[in-house]
Amino acid sequence: MKARDVMVSPVITVSENSTIHDLAKLLLANRISAVPVVDSGGKVVGIVSEADLMHRSETGTERPFSWWLALISGERALAAEYIQSHALKVKDVMATDVQKAHPDTPLVEIADMFEKKHIKRVPIVNDAGELVGIVSRANIVQAVASARPKLEISLPDTMIREKLITELKKQSWSHVHKLNATVTNGIVDLWGFAESEKERQAIRVAAESIPGVVAVNDHLMRETAFIY
Repeated sequence: MKARDVMVSPVITVSENSTIHDLAKLLLANRISAVPVVDSGGKVVGIVSEADLMHRSETGTERPFSWWLALISGERALAAEYIQSHALKVKDVMATDVQKAHPDTPLVEIADMFEKKHIKRVPIVNDAGELVGIVSRANIVQAVASARPKLEISLPDTMIREKLITELKKQSWSHVHKLNATVTNGIVDLWGFAESEKERQAIRVAAESIPGVVAVNDHLMRETAFIY
């Protein structure tokens, strides 16, 4: 799947000169947690979220002054905190280092961005850099929930075993030469050794994913059990 398959479009946005008050009302009215900030040409210049509104002077939640923090962080950091809690315009609190993607970006790359960059949403821009959609973590979860199971014909026992061994040989984590599998009436019995609990679990998952498998009996042993 690609970004275009799950992205939300059109996108609710704000401008740099929108007020913090209007931003808060927009988030509440649309039940969203963040919005991209765009310029007059529709290009993304930032993103602002509810997290940017947590420590505000209007609610008395701004961070208290700390001499210790001043010594550690310096005056520049304190000035930045003051801006975050007192600014009236979106441009002063928005994040400007925005991760973006193209509509044809594979969904796996966006999932990697979420994980590696610790972000929750990615604006989608076209070749001209104009905002055309947005993908959030929730959109990927929705794609998983709406995916229909593949309609696959159950395989006979010999083919189940062959498919399992072939699949394991393709995986770098698998030590397929240390295990054996027998299949009887769709029931897979796994024998041999696994070098870790995760490998053991992954082997079971691989077996359970094969059409025609009705049960998996795990007899695998941890190789470390024999180290004294």
